[in-house]
Amino acid sequence: MAPIFVPADPHHPPISRSSPPYTFAIGPAEKPGETPIRRSVKASPAGEPLITRPAPDVATNWDLVQFVAKRYNDKPCLGSRKVIKIHEETKIIKKVVDGKEQSIPKKWNYFELSPYSYISYAELEQNVRVYGSGLKSLDVSLLEVYGSTSADWLTIALAAGSQSIPIATAYDTLGEDGLTHSLKETEASAVFTEPTLIKSLIRPLSQTPDLKYVIYRDEPAPKPEDVAAFKEAHPSIALISFSELHQKGLDANLPPTPPSPEDICCIMYTSGSTGTPKGVVLTQENVVAAIAGVDGAVEGAVNEHDYLLTYLPLAHILEFVFEQACLFWGGTLGYGTVKTISDVSMRNCKGDITEFRPTVMVGVPAVWETVRKGIYAKISASGPAVSSIFWAAYHAKGFMSHYRIPGTGIIDHAIFKKVKEATGGRLRIIMNGGAAISKETQTFLGSVVCAMIHGYGLTETSANGALMSPHQITVGTVGAPTVSIEVKLVDVPETGYLSTNSPPQGEVWIRGGPVSKCYYRNEKETAESYEDGWFKTGDIGEWAPNGHLRIIDRKKNLVKTLNGEYVALEKLESVYRTCSVVGNICVYADADHVKPIAIIMPAEPAFLKFVKDKGLGDKELGHLVHDKAVQKAVLDMLLDAGKKGGLHGSEMICGVVITDEEWTPQNGFLTAAQKLQRKKIMEANKKGVQKVYKASS
Repeated sequence: MAPIFVPADPHHPPISRSSPPYTFAIGPAEKPGETPIRRSVKASPAGEPLITRPAPDVATNWDLVQFVAKRYNDKPCLGSRKVIKIHEETKIIKKVVDGKEQSIPKKWNYFELSPYSYISYAELEQNVRVYGSGLKSLDVSLLEVYGSTSADWLTIALAAGSQSIPIATAYDTLGEDGLTHSLKETEASAVFTEPTLIKSLIRPLSQTPDLKYVIYRDEPAPKPEDVAAFKEAHPSIALISFSELHQKGLDANLPPTPPSPEDICCIMYTSGSTGTPKGVVLTQENVVAAIAGVDGAVEGAVNEHDYLLTYLPLAHILEFVFEQACLFWGGTLGYGTVKTISDVSMRNCKGDITEFRPTVMVGVPAVWETVRKGIYAKISASGPAVSSIFWAAYHAKGFMSHYRIPGTGIIDHAIFKKVKEATGGRLRIIMNGGAAISKETQTFLGSVVCAMIHGYGLTETSANGALMSPHQITVGTVGAPTVSIEVKLVDVPETGYLSTNSPPQGEVWIRGGPVSKCYYRNEKETAESYEDGWFKTGDIGEWAPNGHLRIIDRKKNLVKTLNGEYVALEKLESVYRTCSVVGNICVYADADHVKPIAIIMPAEPAFLKFVKDKGLGDKELGHLVHDKAVQKAVLDMLLDAGKKGGLHGSEMICGVVITDEEWTPQNGFLTAAQKLQRKKIMEANKKGVQKVYKASS
């Protein structure tokens, strides 16, 4: 069980543990081949409706804005930083191209940012009114929000809601085809975007005759050549800055047109990891019920004295719901980016996390693995004496926490203080969402940084599925269903996941207020995924003894190998990702081979040190990734991690492909939510995969 240490704080009393069970069955199974439906013990009793509102007067997100403005008024609400300067540096790297080593120049950008400046809750409400008036004056019928996470993104989304204008969301890395699809399907009349993305709109907007306006953020200023090219291509579409929209809103001074709970709040497009992006229709009542679910799950552990770092894509449901829940709690939101979150990419200033000093932070496995490996590297670099003291303290704290022996706070203050300072020094709760994370990482960060909780949800369920309460910390589960939904497991006979297993297993089905009713203009997908109010998630779960849900597989990522056994790709990746040399990993398996293989993007500093320590050379990354001795050493390291992680014979990889190409949403190897684009990764490494399989046969 992950240890918890929360320092004495009058605003945040120590987090106590509650006792299981954390869920209850509301009756026998509805049908054969299913488990009984289960709810959180904090949810409504059997026979009563689930909780759908965080407060009686909050039925829409416009209600939410008015509610929080009245409750928190002058308290700091949204914090942002301005770009002072981008420092560009060119470095020469060596890379093997067609078997020949070449020296190639590569540019790196480093950021110099201002300190945070804030607007209050009262100012947020005023801005929402004014920008909403501006949108209404332009007669916007549907607004596409296409940009990176920012205070402006949230503000204009709420402003649209104040005038009953639905929004559609698109990742800034969705790509031209996906963006064009969403614009055409929704018949959007306006787009809100970044100045840097104006140029990327030129081609998609040639196929969207309904679009009249492109509204762009004021900073950074758009390039004159981009503006000129856009106006030449689309003379009938007006380019309007965010400040100009504000002035239009002031001039028009139109009152809000409040939405009803049944109105569409958002059509949220998936990142398109497979096929055409699907638009999930989320009503106002879906989103509000989602906020209620999250609020009930945290059981008061987050409040108006918290500082919450926000940097994940707002076009992803996790961030979209999380930020609105933060407003309900009265917290202060500080906006950052993945590129500027740490000090590494900064010049003459701190990274977002050390500048803002959050108390609560949400991340995905890639973020937390990077944090853990960064701590490991610093410990190793501190020398044998410091390393020995650190690990002795770590194991001692784990022992004391397990047996409830007091005194762990002394270890935190004496040994782990510098680690905590690297994350701002105030973190109390961190949350993992988006995908599974290894038990090792959860336990480690929970001990040396702060308590780690897990969440599970989907766009179709407004991020509600399960959320671990800070009072129910458990390693290896995603917590209990939120108070707004209920869950059952349905048999998947072909893979042996059955409700009659011990523990009960099956596909996770979710029902409740946060669950959407359909995909936008997509009857076929809707019919396949929704049934009698239930959403079929495609994820395989089981009920843990304490009543928590555990996600163990995903139907789409279950691959049948040559010997007839199924392997779960995401499960294997969560285990192998713990290796220090792994920056990211994609496991591949198919029906023509007995075992899977791994394609890894190395964590460059740790990888180079590992190679050097093994005496395998001191060359550039582009050369080392092709070295057979290096590949063998990395394979051995991964196999060792697999054994420690309890993987079986068919789950142990038979080879490894190492790539020196970075995987990012910008180059299409990851979605904006940091999920693998498996097809593209395989296409880029097809020759390497074939070579490994040939060598291992």
